[in-house]
Amino acid sequence: MKVFISYSGPDEKWADLLRQRLAQEGIDVWNPSLEITPGENWGLKYGKGLEASDAMIVLISPDSAKSDWVRHEIEYALSSPRFRNRLIPLLVRPTAQIPWILEKQNFIRATKDVDATVRNVAAALKEAKAIAKR
Repeated sequence: MKVFISYSGPDEKWADLLRQRLAQEGIDVWNPSLEITPGENWGLKYGKGLEASDAMIVLISPDSAKSDWVRHEIEYALSSPRFRNRLIPLLVRPTAQIPWILEKQNFIRATKDVDATVRNVAAALKEAKAIAKR
């Protein structure tokens, strides 16, 4: 299963950390810094990254709640049968402005124990993969 992380720029450190730790758990995460070279059409590459992915983690924060890109990525995932039951919201910074489309979703809340947070995300991804095989 390939995973796409949707996030806003200020949450990039969280995304990088999550990407590294999930890779240690044996989970393949799409990495834009490896996939997009300078001068390439990054919008197109992000779209291809989404198309190649089977699950999405959305990093929720005040910045991502305002991001049009994050909203479009969420809408893409929710409209694609491939992502059914495989959209995992991760609250990395408290915000009162949860994207409306995610308000009814169960969240994983990031804690100061990063390892525990990563284990929770990895477990959610493995459960999503198991559900998809049924």
